[in-house]
Amino acid sequence: MKVLMLTPYLPYPLMSGGQTRSFNLIKNLSQKHEITLFSLIKNDDEKKFIPFLSKYCRKVSVFKRSRSPWTFRNILLTGFGPYPFLVIRNLAQEEKEAVKQELNKEKYDLIHAETFYVMPHLPKTEIPILLVEQTIEYLVYKHFVEKQSPSFLRPILALDILKLKFWETYFWKHARKVVVMSESDRGQMRKLVPGLAIDIVPNGIDVGYFAAKKRNGPPGKKVLYVGNFNWLQNTEAVKVLMKDVWPRIKKSVSDSKLWIVGTHMNAGIKSLQSDDIEISEGLEDIREAYKGASVLVAPIKGPGGTRLKILEAMASGLPVVTTSVGAEGLGVREGEEALINDNFGDLAQSAIEVLQNKYLAEKLGTFGKKFVELNYTWDKSARKLNDIYEEVVCDK
Repeated sequence: MKVLMLTPYLPYPLMSGGQTRSFNLIKNLSQKHEITLFSLIKNDDEKKFIPFLSKYCRKVSVFKRSRSPWTFRNILLTGFGPYPFLVIRNLAQEEKEAVKQELNKEKYDLIHAETFYVMPHLPKTEIPILLVEQTIEYLVYKHFVEKQSPSFLRPILALDILKLKFWETYFWKHARKVVVMSESDRGQMRKLVPGLAIDIVPNGIDVGYFAAKKRNGPPGKKVLYVGNFNWLQNTEAVKVLMKDVWPRIKKSVSDSKLWIVGTHMNAGIKSLQSDDIEISEGLEDIREAYKGASVLVAPIKGPGGTRLKILEAMASGLPVVTTSVGAEGLGVREGEEALINDNFGDLAQSAIEVLQNKYLAEKLGTFGKKFVELNYTWDKSARKLNDIYEEVVCDK
């Protein structure tokens, strides 16, 4: 079938969980469907990746959004318009016009909208719309406002949260069907919109890709955290790591090192570099991090996100220590595929045990890898999404 797919980012290179998910699903779905991709970009340098994506898409069109979200235009339109900041930041008038022209010119069977905040680009149409939500943005930003934002800004931000909740649920209800990552997300969405038609398409992992990378030697006692620091939960998790977890680990395992790897690091993250803490931004091959560490420690508090770091670590045979929020929706069992604690003192102790107990580390690495191989592959996720495509189109 002919599918028009809208994404809020170009799905390549694979620098975030969202890009990784979108690219791998496009790659697999393109074997059965003709995909036209419309994506937002921040700068013209990203256009160099269009030829690569064109191997899997009939056509790729990109549209500029501002490099920085904090422009006068974005703030003004948020303050005096109906849409929340997240929508305004990802709204491009050029794309809106291009979508309208594309739908007038070509006959499509399905529109695939990746995230609700690309939906304002769509005109009124009879073409069935499948909305894929990688997280519930309202809950993500609500958590940020309540836990991280300056108190004097909270009344202003609270208004934006109300607008976000309204439009997020509005677009859910105006899609033919909604797809989420996990059962926990489906449960949260049905609390907000009872009776909503929701299917689950979990993330996948290219297990062979991660397994193919070999260790260069013993990793030593290296604690790893991986994240895209445009994502609020990753910044929050590193704050928790530095305040409540890493000092306890270092005190008990004096020769341990901390390694923070990721993209879009702010000055605060970069300033953590020291003799015992290594900071690596934009690592070319993320497998080097997973194969060069002893344990992934992810003290995640905030809801939302694709949690690909957990699955990638497991696929690499790396032991995982995280919170119940970090493991939420994955089906991971505490003490089997990972060690899960919400008390940060206990979480630190779990990491210490992994660093000091070779048998425990090997057990977690082996069980985690087998778990991912059985439950999370991109071809399985793509087959599930293909079935939903067929169902949505047949019901029109």
